[in-house]
Amino acid sequence: MTTSTRGAGKAPAVLVLEDGRIFRGRAYGAVGATFGEAVFSTGMTGYQETLTDPSYHRQVVVMTAPHVGNTGVNDEDMESRKIWVSGYVVRDPARVPSSWRSRRTLDDELDAQGVVGISGIDTRALTRHLRERGAMRVGIFSGEAIQDDAALLARVQEAPEMKGADLSAEVATTEAYVVPAIGEKKFTVAAVDLGIKGMTPHRMAERGIEVHVLPATATVEDVYAVDPDGVFFSNGPGDPATADHPVSVMRGVLERGTPLFGICFGNQILGRALGFGTFKLKYGHRGINQPVQDRTTGKVEVTAHNHGFAVDAPLDKVSDTPYGRAEVSHVCLNDNVVEGLQLLDRPAFSVQYHPEAAAGPHDAAYLFDRFVSLMEGQRA
Repeated sequence: MTTSTRGAGKAPAVLVLEDGRIFRGRAYGAVGATFGEAVFSTGMTGYQETLTDPSYHRQVVVMTAPHVGNTGVNDEDMESRKIWVSGYVVRDPARVPSSWRSRRTLDDELDAQGVVGISGIDTRALTRHLRERGAMRVGIFSGEAIQDDAALLARVQEAPEMKGADLSAEVATTEAYVVPAIGEKKFTVAAVDLGIKGMTPHRMAERGIEVHVLPATATVEDVYAVDPDGVFFSNGPGDPATADHPVSVMRGVLERGTPLFGICFGNQILGRALGFGTFKLKYGHRGINQPVQDRTTGKVEVTAHNHGFAVDAPLDKVSDTPYGRAEVSHVCLNDNVVEGLQLLDRPAFSVQYHPEAAAGPHDAAYLFDRFVSLMEGQRA
């Protein structure tokens, strides 16, 4: 929920957490009121990609890097059709962007899209609070939306929680579309859009894959109507425990033995399809500097993350599932959270992080090649 009044200048603003802690600063972007789940992102760059990542739907993002907006906003780095964050929190916004690619300021872009933000607060203290207490509901209020503290806190505590939220259909495409292969077409992939980022089908297109992006409501019949060589399940927002329809579709794919790849929400969907549970992390992983080990090779990667939920699968053994043996293929070295799954008897795997790296390091780009290898093996 966001209300907005544009062009109100640097009005006073208040950030109110559901546990009663309050931060006071100045408006950044639109002026009004907004609510969501307070989370922090540790990336020092790539804020435009973060803002337009549909996985951030209904979240208020706190930037841990103090200076934000330095490179402005351009027309090339959007990961989707709009900004999805519910609110934005920065310490020191750039007064003047400095990039030859910049077309407008971040402040103006947030304002134009009605995104209520706050600046000039101690984001380090806020981040420490969220690390200690966990992600929680939050409200940002500026201009005429400011009331007495008790009234603002009551509004925050009435806002919906992220746990139990079914959000993927709210951000996914409503009409199927095709991203053509770059160069020679080698494969066709059906991609179920649960909140897909634009760079993901582009990474596949670079490898000669024609990607048919399908709505989150797509059925198994819709998936196989495009005669796919492989099936992909994307990232997306919300609680995976609510995603019964995507889980059902994925099980249909697994039954047919079609090569399958999932990213982020897609990893949680695979976990559920295999019979594992999911759970909400205390404050999640968000940023472009998370260390993950590929347990199949021993290699350690620096990776881009955006997830507040995780798969509950055993790290120390191979598990029996309705679709054969499965194991944890990747693990976060900070906290041992499951960051990837793979089936040993069928061509299916997934990762919890973002190998498309927009923004972020390219350590995990090989995963798209691994998907290609599965499709080559199936064809052979």
